[in-house]
Amino acid sequence: MGWYLTYVILYFSFMFAVGIYYFTKIKTFDEYLIAGWNMSFLNITGTIISTWCGAAVFIGWVGMGFTVGLSGFFKFALPGILFSLILVWFFSKPLRRQKLYTLADLFSERFGTAAGVFPSIFSAFVYSVPTTALQIVGMSTVFNIIFGISITHALILSFALILGFTILGGLVATIVTDAIQSVIVILGIIVLAIASVKYAGGLGQAIANTPNEYVSPLGANGLSDVLIFALTVGPFYLVWQSTWQRIFASKNESVAIKAGMTGFSIALAVSLLPFTIGVIARQFVPLDMRPDLVFSYVTFELLSPEIGGIVIVGLLAALMTGADSFILQGSSNLAQDFYHRLINPGATESQKLNVARLSVVIISVLALIVAYFINDIVALYQWALRLTATTLVVPFLAVMFWKKATGKGCVTSMLLASLVTIFWPYLGTHIDPVFPGFLSSLLSLWIVSTFSGRSKNEHVAAVYWEDLPSAKRE
Repeated sequence: MGWYLTYVILYFSFMFAVGIYYFTKIKTFDEYLIAGWNMSFLNITGTIISTWCGAAVFIGWVGMGFTVGLSGFFKFALPGILFSLILVWFFSKPLRRQKLYTLADLFSERFGTAAGVFPSIFSAFVYSVPTTALQIVGMSTVFNIIFGISITHALILSFALILGFTILGGLVATIVTDAIQSVIVILGIIVLAIASVKYAGGLGQAIANTPNEYVSPLGANGLSDVLIFALTVGPFYLVWQSTWQRIFASKNESVAIKAGMTGFSIALAVSLLPFTIGVIARQFVPLDMRPDLVFSYVTFELLSPEIGGIVIVGLLAALMTGADSFILQGSSNLAQDFYHRLINPGATESQKLNVARLSVVIISVLALIVAYFINDIVALYQWALRLTATTLVVPFLAVMFWKKATGKGCVTSMLLASLVTIFWPYLGTHIDPVFPGFLSSLLSLWIVSTFSGRSKNEHVAAVYWEDLPSAKRE
């Protein structure tokens, strides 16, 4: 217990020292929410690794490897990173050049302010709130298991620690600490993977003792099952605002691309390890154990406290960096898209900064409520991810590549796609709702844009090749 407590106290002391330091340094809205568009290669690389390797890696993916095997990597982690690499490689330059804050900013600049409302709602409430709640629940589980704190008090403690750090330091502190935390995250998961392989008698012995469906990339249900999951999960990462914020925060286009490609490539290698740990854990973990508890069980079973404490700090680092990133994502939507664009376009820097910090509190409190009252947050998160993809991916691609897209077409596409995705399961078909969602989004965008006129505040541009009027070249 002493080792774990020492590591945890040292970790949070360091985090809050950094947060307090940047609280005294941050003076502008840009610095707080987008790190002044001035982050270096190492900082962006580190924050991408840390943000990607959140609760999903340490808790969710170890549990998924335990229940479904290595096919989970090919269903979820691999497609997510591949689409993230596509976003970084192909879209960093045109996006970074626009000098924006959010995905909704892009829609507002292209089609007018009203078109940005829908993506703001999705980013702030449909995605940011449940994902932050997932991090709060993960951290509370750690405190409950290690220190015996009741779940209720552990949730409140986790909420307070996450909110306190985020409201102090903003995106600058998040990115700076992420660069350091990425080392802890990688070290922790590697240590646990090596210990698991060693405990199982070596990798060859572990594979020999594991049923084939758990080590096969295609799993028990074959290629079609893997492809369906990949195609319904992967596209979301084209509109994952966390990556967009890292692109915007980079000090130039070159850094955005190089750091993004490096960070996600490292994350790809790291992401395979938790699934491997989960598969190997079937050798010595009770097979009826809850998947979300496998990580903690393996850590306490295999590692001494002085080593296990490092792994636990790695888990806390992953949870903290995921939580503050998702909170700031939602905060940027509330502060920029709703307050600055819709309520007070002439707001001063001080007003915008105060609203940004207030927005952090709003997103955090909503996440705490979800953490308390929603039983299956993982299912809620997966639903939010898929719904966001069907609603926003096609309009985003239209903004980038199709001049003829109109604001009416874009809004209709988002509205119809979300309704189809939500209500399709009630029809009783065996077709995944993501596919009719994407189809309705594409058809409605094309039809309405073809036969509707433009409003006076639309800017005709295929943003992949052309800049919007607000763009600021580097």
